[in-house]
Amino acid sequence: MSILSPSPTLSVYTKNPRVSVSLTPASLSSSSFQNRSILRRFPCLTFSRAPNAAAETFEDKKCCSASRPVSGSEFGYSHTSIDATDQDLLFGIQREVEAGRLPKSIAQAMEELYQNYKTAVLQSGNPHAEDIVLSNMRVAFERMFLDVKEPFEFLPYHEAILEPFNYYMFGQDYIRPLINFRESYVGNVSLFSAMEEQLKQGENVILISNHQSEADPAVIALLLETTNPYISENIIYVAGDRVITDPLCKPFSMGRNLLCVYSKKHMNDVPELADMKRRANTRSLKEMALLLRGGSKIIWIAPSGGRDRPDPVTNQWFPAPFDATSLDNMRRLVDHAGVVGHIYPLAILCHDIMPPPPQVEKEIGEKRLISFHGTGISVAPEINFRTATASCGSPEEAKEAYSQALYDSVCDQYNVLQSAINGKKGFEASTSSISLSQTLQSL
Repeated sequence: MSILSPSPTLSVYTKNPRVSVSLTPASLSSSSFQNRSILRRFPCLTFSRAPNAAAETFEDKKCCSASRPVSGSEFGYSHTSIDATDQDLLFGIQREVEAGRLPKSIAQAMEELYQNYKTAVLQSGNPHAEDIVLSNMRVAFERMFLDVKEPFEFLPYHEAILEPFNYYMFGQDYIRPLINFRESYVGNVSLFSAMEEQLKQGENVILISNHQSEADPAVIALLLETTNPYISENIIYVAGDRVITDPLCKPFSMGRNLLCVYSKKHMNDVPELADMKRRANTRSLKEMALLLRGGSKIIWIAPSGGRDRPDPVTNQWFPAPFDATSLDNMRRLVDHAGVVGHIYPLAILCHDIMPPPPQVEKEIGEKRLISFHGTGISVAPEINFRTATASCGSPEEAKEAYSQALYDSVCDQYNVLQSAINGKKGFEASTSSISLSQTLQSL
């Protein structure tokens, strides 16, 4: 069953009660209480309004509109007050700095994020863009302020937090206005339905993917939320430490199922912490092994160890090469789980909405550029290890061959998405093995 779109056919194998959270009046009341508590701690977030303006409550909005509420209202937050402006919100950040409750560096990053997010959402042409920006950024800032005051610590395996505040829906609604759904595509959507059947049978599914932006989990979930909501809500992402330590990232990460690891690219950034990072990765691998033994798990992993970057000469984007050893370790965990496992190659194209810095950075707190753009994901049939490596003469050769087979498939799919979205070919970019479709949101 789904938060977004109830699906009776999925209820028979929904083992995790987290996905059955309903936005009942009781849960909204709980979330509203937490909101009031936050506003008491962070008074800068209480906007002023004209003296004669009527208060606008969640119930008022629910009665007045038959459409889906603007982001934030389903959590118990009322819409931003009638006369609230971006200057009110930005002034509030400065008040927190002056009061000593917010580090200046984080405040500057929040202000920059606000301006970039606003510019991107306005690009969409949505007549309600100003309201969406204020609503989403107010909720985002509340969550960021809360974490600065009471930092959340992620366990090696983190389950999405859905109550009393629904961090999953918060992340969905924040990224949703950045996606041009009319120019977004899903390749081979029927395979995602096949995956759901495999999960229903207690089998595991592994998605071997490229990695483009911090928004990857939301993009995947949004493009599948109308066709495959169970996958959207239950994917477990193998995530690097940066998204669970950066104060601007943490609230979004709290809404995803994560296996937290330290990337090889950052293992030796601080040499004296390298041993600690290796031990932490070992704990996460043990957690992953336990999850796979339980069956019915879908796990996303990017064997490149980081986000794709454009070619420094041509400025063309392309999936970063896979690390064959990391991929082979994942395959072995699947094979040794005692449960049937399926490994699929998945391509994602979404770098335009939130591109990474041109080079890998050691410091936490990167500059976040944001844009409104089309996105895409595509999956190809699973690739069997024995079939792909039948002609190999050694385990090392087989490891490299399997990694290359998966990588080649991801690249082929990426090229189709690139042609459809950036090449403006749309459905005509489909091939005999990659059939493109669009979500209902784009129609």
